Amino acid sequence: MQLGMVGLGRMGGNMVRRLMKGGHACVVSDLSAENVGRLAAEGATGSASLDDFVAKLQPPRAAWVMVPAGEPTEKTVLALAERMQPGDTIIDGGNSYFKDDVRRSQMLQPRGIHYVDVGTSGGVWGLERGYCMMIGGPREAVERLDPIFRTLAPGRGDIPRTPGREKMPGTAEQGYLYCGPSGAGHFVKMVHNGIEYGLMQAYGEGFDIFANANSKELPPEHRYDLNLADIAEVWRRGSVVSSWLLDLSAMALAENPTLSEYTGAVADSGEGRWTLLAAIEEAVPVDVLSAALYVRFRSRRDHTFAEKMLSAMRQKFGGHIEIKSK
Repeated sequence: MQLGMVGLGRMGGNMVRRLMKGGHACVVSDLSAENVGRLAAEGATGSASLDDFVAKLQPPRAAWVMVPAGEPTEKTVLALAERMQPGDTIIDGGNSYFKDDVRRSQMLQPRGIHYVDVGTSGGVWGLERGYCMMIGGPREAVERLDPIFRTLAPGRGDIPRTPGREKMPGTAEQGYLYCGPSGAGHFVKMVHNGIEYGLMQAYGEGFDIFANANSKELPPEHRYDLNLADIAEVWRRGSVVSSWLLDLSAMALAENPTLSEYTGAVADSGEGRWTLLAAIEEAVPVDVLSAALYVRFRSRRDHTFAEKMLSAMRQKFGGHIEIKSK
């Protein structure tokens, strides 16, 4: 099957490679001519412009957009829509807000252009491991693209089958899932990323306790000089907290147990915030997910004015002196 890919960054480029390895034909476009040339040298059909890109796609066309969420995606979708015809499909595989998917789908529907949203997880490891995909949009358009999704997905692999799934239909065991109409794919991926924030924060806090287990503030008999890399490794083997995130943590700690090359200023890409907004709209308490997001905000700041207010009040009502920073 033929697919066009707009955006050849860390994920887009490797998705093209995985598709070509699976026997699909790919037309590629990127702001960087070097990125286009690199994929063309590996067997893809390069394009010099969006006009050239669309012209090289065979109707009914399928163009996958893999650029940053927000304005870059909006501009790319609109530019493609101006060049595409009824029956063509635009796929947004980035991390767009699900409400933007609903709006874009409604905008493209009168033109007869299908809009499919695909929440894609797998990161830089997807070429080897495959990509977990959560898909929304018109069912008929999604079904036509099934060969693409099947190739990109990890497949069942050697993961033991969940008891009770033997008679359940669908593609979930293959690593991709049709979640529902427009926006449903990115909605599921949004919450997936919110959960990811919470899981990462839990690991981080646990290992922070280990890193400070030999603090001079503790009685000598309660101090422990722990090997964090070994703890991460032993947890990978039979522990109930084992996961791919733990695998990656073990890798990082084996490379440098102090993680001294990192500052600890943690970015957030939007999905955590949107998860909280959805929770508010649904009146669902999300204590862990909200705390994990706020920690990321805090990681990017020095002491806040609020913390200065706390110190000032403690000094005024009790004469408490601020502790010295370590």
